Parts: sequence; structure tokens; C-alpha cells
Amino acid sequence: MRKIKNPWTKKEGYDCFGCCPENPIGIHMEFFEDGDDIVSFWNPKTHYQGWVDTMHGGILATIIDETAGWVVFRKLQTSGVTTKLEVKYRKPVMTTDKQITVRGHIAEQRRNLVTVDVRIENSQGETCIEGRAVYFAFDKAKAQEMGFTSCDLEGDELLPM
Repeated sequence: MRKIKNPWTKKEGYDCFGCCPENPIGIHMEFFEDGDDIVSFWNPKTHYQGWVDTMHGGILATIIDETAGWVVFRKLQTSGVTTKLEVKYRKPVMTTDKQITVRGHIAEQRRNLVTVDVRIENSQGETCIEGRAVYFAFDKAKAQEMGFTSCDLEGDELLPM
């Protein structure tokens, strides 16, 4: 498992709610590549709750959407936009949980439409949320016009967390 370099950090105006480390109200997600999967380890916070000690469903949908985008960045080496997002809330994600694990991978691709399956697990490894995003992947010229050049890996192999 290796950490993925954020391809947007030097882009002027970059302030993504999902992945910008400098966004003061963002969720600051980081991503790793683990075989076919893109993985994120994220720490729930009380101020992202919908109900006492329970994560807000919209924040969980955002986590799924953000992960799907990073699957496209890394696996297809392009950018794009979400066209459809389905979320199945199986079990509450608690804000008191120390860490959740998010895993996404390409389920299907038809021309520029990429279907990405994402799941969120609690710290006990139980699947709490399942998501499916359909992403419209830009061609390389459009991605480059939007500021995307590549999505590379950092340094040495990391041990699973």
C-alpha cells in the first residue's frame, strides 16, 4: 500500500472540501493505493455529526464521492465529474469511532462513464455504508485543460494500517 500524491496541491484556487489539506472546514482526506483499490483512513469528528455521536449522512456521501474521484484520478490518470451517486446506509457510522476505512475500485467502464464502488467500514471492519458513483471521465486533453497532469505515488511501500 502506497500513498498517492495529491495532484492538485499546486493548482491555483484549489480548496476542495474533500481533499485539500489547507481547507479550514474540509475533511482533509488522504488516499493510498492497495492493488485495485484506492483506500482512505479517516477519523470521524463530532462536528460532522447528524445526530448525537452519529455521522451525518451527507458527510458520508461526500466521502464516497471524493473516493470515487480519486479512483478515477489514479486508476485512469484523468479527471472528471460525478454524474450519479447512490448511497446505501447499512449501519450508523459513529463519530466516537477512532478511524473508518474507505475502499473504492472501478466496477465497470463504458467509454467515458466509469462506475466506482465504494464502501465505508467502521474500526471493527463492519461495512456500514455502500456507495456507487458513476463518473464522467474527461479525455486527456480536457483533463489537462482543467489542470490535471498525473496522479502519482509517493515513496516506499507502506504497511497496511
